[in-house]
Amino acid sequence: MVVKDADIARVLSPVLAGGPDEAAARLLAEPDGVHRAVLPGGERVWVVSRYDDVRRLLADPRLALDKRMSRGGYRGFELPPALDANLLNMDGADHARLRKLVVSAFTARRADSLGERIQASCDALIDAFPPDGSADLLDVYAGPLPVALICDLLGVPSTDGAALRECTQVLLMPAKFGPADAAAAVGRMIRLLAELIAAKRSEPANDLLSAMIAARDGEDRLSEEELLSLAFLILFAGYENSVHLITLTTARLLADTERAARVRAQDSPHTPQMQQLAEEFLRDDMPATNAVRRFPTEDVKVGGTVIPAGDVVYLSIATANRDAKAATRDPGTLDSGNGGADAHVSFGHGPHYCLGAPLARLETRIALWTLFRRLPDLALAVPPSDLIWKSDHRQHVLRSLPVTY
Repeated sequence: MVVKDADIARVLSPVLAGGPDEAAARLLAEPDGVHRAVLPGGERVWVVSRYDDVRRLLADPRLALDKRMSRGGYRGFELPPALDANLLNMDGADHARLRKLVVSAFTARRADSLGERIQASCDALIDAFPPDGSADLLDVYAGPLPVALICDLLGVPSTDGAALRECTQVLLMPAKFGPADAAAAVGRMIRLLAELIAAKRSEPANDLLSAMIAARDGEDRLSEEELLSLAFLILFAGYENSVHLITLTTARLLADTERAARVRAQDSPHTPQMQQLAEEFLRDDMPATNAVRRFPTEDVKVGGTVIPAGDVVYLSIATANRDAKAATRDPGTLDSGNGGADAHVSFGHGPHYCLGAPLARLETRIALWTLFRRLPDLALAVPPSDLIWKSDHRQHVLRSLPVTY
């Protein structure tokens, strides 16, 4: 099956009202679960859709993240060398070395220590909502919350955080700002991060950036480029995914009053029921439709299809999560009472499993619980069918979320 880019977005993304798109079901019904797709620039790629295959290939060392393994000279999202030495462009020993150094600083305990700060940020943002009872939730809540959290985690002053958010916004909307603005934003980001690293090196604090600077394995430490690249990755990836995850899950709850009531009934964002509900949303509403592109280092057979070495491969997270093998419940429905959430691959699997998973889980729970507890009459300002989506082969997200309260 060959599908166009517009179809990939529809195929690999769940719809607001719950249940898989008809095209997703069609993909999962294909004999091999491997499909050819054509991107807007005419590039032909492979899309793997079945859960078993996706989970296995996420951990398969023959599928490289390093762009140099591309047979066709894949370029994708280009970054200068100072920002490209990160975990999403490394494999094997290089990746293992960097991850080993970082994991000692990026712990679940550190994420949990931010719980009170996340709660305070959520409350402060809601307190500042426009008094007329209507707003775009993306602008007043889902957007600023992750920035504040990431800045707290890294130890970035609020003034620098605002500047970094501006840079991130430019990079996330290349069609709006253009190459010159993107280049300027990257340059500004490098300068800001370099200055922050220098300041933390002189005066360490109890934050992730200081911990990354201090991290070592014997005589081995992170280089300057590795520090810059990792700080950038944490800012960029953490911000983008969290913003859209909060927006999508809120939209889903606002379209389902029964489940919104379940959230409001919880005594805290840390109850087992709230944790389970958050996992279901992480599975059904992860903004990224695919894992980071990969390149086989040798011919790889998936089902009855041989994917040649060096071709571009997308592992469909959205479709794999909707495969019946991904959970004990019906993957076409959202029911927080049936479990099975631990099987989803929203954070990946294997050596590249997302380091920020504990933080994403915590932030999602607190953000949803606080919003629905504080605003019992929160509602969509437009019918669900009127919401405007941005969909491509990378993500399926809302451009805005107009609400009343």
